[in-house]
Amino acid sequence: MSFPEDSFDRLPAHRERVGAHRGPAPRGRGWMVLAWAALATVLLVGGGITYLAVINDNIQFTDSNSQAATPAPEETAAPEPVAPITDGTLAVTILNGTENVGLAGRVGEAAAAGGWNVATQANASTTDFATTTVYYEDPANEAAALGLAQLLGGAAIELSSNFPGAALTAVLGTDYAGPGLEAPVA
Repeated sequence: MSFPEDSFDRLPAHRERVGAHRGPAPRGRGWMVLAWAALATVLLVGGGITYLAVINDNIQFTDSNSQAATPAPEETAAPEPVAPITDGTLAVTILNGTENVGLAGRVGEAAAAGGWNVATQANASTTDFATTTVYYEDPANEAAALGLAQLLGGAAIELSSNFPGAALTAVLGTDYAGPGLEAPVA
């Protein structure tokens, strides 16, 4: 069988490349890719830090050696003492921070009997809290926190946003000596 002759059957005498072929890679191209990647990394990290600084407003660029920039403390009158109240409309969370099993439930029952709206009773993340503390997130709830602290036998109170979702959170510590401490009779 014989095929007609075409252009591929007649090869030129020279052996040089003909057509579209890749040329040699330029020197230093790997370093250019690395430089662009480093620049992009620096820009992304810098942008992230700037974004977080604006959102959180935690980064302060001040000269610590400058005494003139620090204003003198102003004389303020002592705040008026807050009278403790019982507020049954606020959601209360009772957390057991001790090894006393069932303490949060018993204290929650005592608080509910005292007129409080106990929404949650649970164990705290650890069992070695030293001081029983009532945490409140809104400064307007300070009087209610004092009222709950009195019911719990004179617990400490603290303004904190560490317990979102509850107006008042009582963490029972190893020093707890208030109502519900005695174990239930079997």
